[in-house]
Amino acid sequence: MRNWPDFITIKEVGPRDGLQNEKKFLSTEDKVTWINMLSNTGIKEIEYSSFVNPKWIPALADAKEVGKRIKRNPSVLYSALVPNMKGLENALEAGIDGASVFMSASESHNLKNINKSIDKTYPVLKEVIDTANEEGKKVTGYVSTVFDCPYEGRVSPEQVLRVCDQLLEDGVDEISLGDTIGSAVPSQVQALLDEIVTRLPKEKIIMHFHDTRGMAIANIMTSLQFGITRFDTSIGGLGGCPYAPGAAGNVATNDVLYLLNGLGIYTGIDEQKLQEASIYIQNKLGKKLPSRSVAFIEGTA
Repeated sequence: MRNWPDFITIKEVGPRDGLQNEKKFLSTEDKVTWINMLSNTGIKEIEYSSFVNPKWIPALADAKEVGKRIKRNPSVLYSALVPNMKGLENALEAGIDGASVFMSASESHNLKNINKSIDKTYPVLKEVIDTANEEGKKVTGYVSTVFDCPYEGRVSPEQVLRVCDQLLEDGVDEISLGDTIGSAVPSQVQALLDEIVTRLPKEKIIMHFHDTRGMAIANIMTSLQFGITRFDTSIGGLGGCPYAPGAAGNVATNDVLYLLNGLGIYTGIDEQKLQEASIYIQNKLGKKLPSRSVAFIEGTA
């Protein structure tokens, strides 16, 4: 077994990826309060919203207002999802530190999610990437469906690498590899990372697992063995992709923290403050969060 990394960086995507599929809309005030709680947990990056057209993601229609109202912690990088130049303009007005662009490794999901072919997506993203770079903002390239597509089935590592190579050539600083429908198993993670880590610096790779079939923690363990040190997670396990039928939320930040603490890997995250933020959002949404750790803490309180 390979040695574990000494330090892991968690990017909290709950306020964006977690809320985008929720039927109950949170008020702007509740979102701001929640993000402020997350800002004090020790998490180093928070993806706080998405600047897509509100008709596509109505739950995040107040992205600009949220960005203007949150209390900025100087130790936290605040990023947001931006699909095009209009979204980037609004995001810059709201005061983002980082911009996340997104596309899929599979043609069908890209068409459903972005309404464009993969080839026609690159020029749109290139303009966003160039402008964000000129503004001194960090740019993350999300690549969805890197293991399986809900419309096409298995996605080959070669397809994923082609998209990653182009995004890096176009100027993104890092790549987030997304198990969008939460179907991957460790052998698939191993097969992809066997190819990826020989082509890309490990520090540029982020793993983004959904937990539809309960495999996310196992897949994170596999990623750790490849020396991957960065993961996207969502507090309480909130989330799901509107264009990936049946996909569950991202792997819960709480559960990943429990794993990493057990392995003796440092994250800098205060577990108690994280649980307080989890209970807050659980109460506001009026539903049980999927996280096993939140359920355990609540059950023993």
